[in-house]
Formats: sequence, structure tokens, C-alpha cells
Amino acid sequence: MKSFVSTTKAAVLRWFDTSVDPPDSAAEARVDWLRTVPFLLLHLACLLALGSGVSATALWIAGGLYAVRMFAITGFYHRYFSHRAFKTSRAWQFVFAVAGASAVQRGPLWWAAHHRRHHRCADGPEDPHSPKEHGLLWSHVGWITSKKHFATDLDAVPDLARYPELRFLDRFDTVVPFALAAALYGLGAALERFAPSLGTNGFQLVVWGFVVSTVVLFHATCTINSIAHRFGHQPFSTGDESRNNALLAVITLGEGWHNNHHAYPHSAAQGFRWFEFDPTYLVLRGLAALGVIHDLRPVPIALRRARGAS
Repeated sequence: MKSFVSTTKAAVLRWFDTSVDPPDSAAEARVDWLRTVPFLLLHLACLLALGSGVSATALWIAGGLYAVRMFAITGFYHRYFSHRAFKTSRAWQFVFAVAGASAVQRGPLWWAAHHRRHHRCADGPEDPHSPKEHGLLWSHVGWITSKKHFATDLDAVPDLARYPELRFLDRFDTVVPFALAAALYGLGAALERFAPSLGTNGFQLVVWGFVVSTVVLFHATCTINSIAHRFGHQPFSTGDESRNNALLAVITLGEGWHNNHHAYPHSAAQGFRWFEFDPTYLVLRGLAALGVIHDLRPVPIALRRARGAS
């Protein structure tokens, strides 16, 4: 009984403070149901849309937050924190981390550490989310619910772990999502009072702008782990199962050119050819023009010529 109570207490504390348990390389790759409760509740909360009603305002905000947070994941969590595909100041780095944390996909150090491991072990036994090794469902969502993959491997991200502000966001990775949900409720309440013709309220904006948008965003992101390692074409021989998938490139703002990415992970662009539309890269170029970021790493000329990219 004492062991059960302590285990449950640790699981609940991990909902708010991810440092409760240290990394455990010997942990089994199975679902940690107690820790996964908030994740499951977030999915179930989508059913609240049946009672919240819907408005054009709520849908526009949900869509806008999907796009902004998808860019935060693709441009910042992935291309910046995981691969250092460009440079920026420490202040902007923190802004990028906050933006990425709002997507409810854990902290920047956790995200980058796991993604770097994915590239080191791509589609091998130690790849946390290889559909070849672990099956499509596990690669899509199962792996993130496992205790084996819960802790942040700080040894994998020494370049990022030296920043205390990033470590704070990583340790308390629910702070930003809760703040976003509260802000949406406040906005909805204000609109209900001062612009009632919009037909929205605080509850409705939380349901659509936070809950539904976040769940759709999560599963769209995870298609790169699962579907992009099963379906598509391979213009480059990368020694793994990564594929280019144009449909996934649309819903993930350019991440669907996944075989390109595995061919040269450090490029700020993942669409190597003119017809491989990569909205994330276009926005990054815009931020570079504004001076927010700099030194975007290009696709090597030899790699472009190898497949006739331009």
C-alpha cells in the first residue's frame, strides 16, 4: 500500500514537475497510465465541443493557433533547438522556447533530446518511435506515454542545458499551456461582453482554441514519426525508412519532406526543390530579413545537384 501511494504521488507530481523522476534507461517501453491521465483527458475534452457550441471566431482562433504553434514546433523546436539550423540571440531563443511550449509537446530540451536520438538511431532498435521496429501506433503516439521516454536526457543537449531559463521551461512544461488556456478564456469572456455579435465566450475559446487545436496539432506533428516513415518516396538513400510525403508537408508546414531532412538534417530548409513547398522555411527567411535570426544553414550544393534541386 505504501509503495502504491508513493508511486501515485510521484506520478501526480510529474504532471507539474518533470524532474520528479530521473532518467531510467532500464525502464520498460510500456504505457505509464498514471502519468498519461492528463494526455487522455485532453483528448476526451474534445467532446466538450458538443456542449460549447461553435462560432466563426472560435474556428478562426483554433486555426490560427494551429498554424502558429505548428510553426513553433517545426521552425523552433525542430529546426532550431534540435538541429541548430540557424542562429539567434538568447532573448529570442527564450521567446522561441515559450512559443514551442505552448503546443503542449513537452519542453524544448526534452523535444530536442529525443529528436537527436531519433536521428542517431533512425529506424533501429533504439529509435524511440520507429514504425519499422515498434509498429505504426506506437511510433505515432504510444512512445510518448512510456516512462522509458519521459525524462529529458540532458547529456544529449549540452548546448541547450546550460541555459537556466530553458531548463525551467523544460521542468515545468505545463506553465505555458495553462497560461495560454487562461488567456483564451479571458479573451472569450471579453468578447462575450464587448462583442456579443461574435457569438463566442471563454469556455468556447478554451475548447476550440486550446483543446481541439492542441489535439489536432499533436497528431499532425506525430504523422512525421509514423506515416512519414512508412508512406511516400525516397529520393535519397539515407539508410532508414524516411519518406517524402507531400500531403504531410501541407499539414505540417513543410516537415513532410522527411527523406530530404534525413539526407541533410542541419539545413534550415526541408523542401530541396522549387516545387517542394516549405512554408516554415519561408517564414524563417522572413525572420532573417527582420534580423530576428541569422546564418540559416543552406542545403549543400552537391546535395541539390545530386537530385536536380534548384
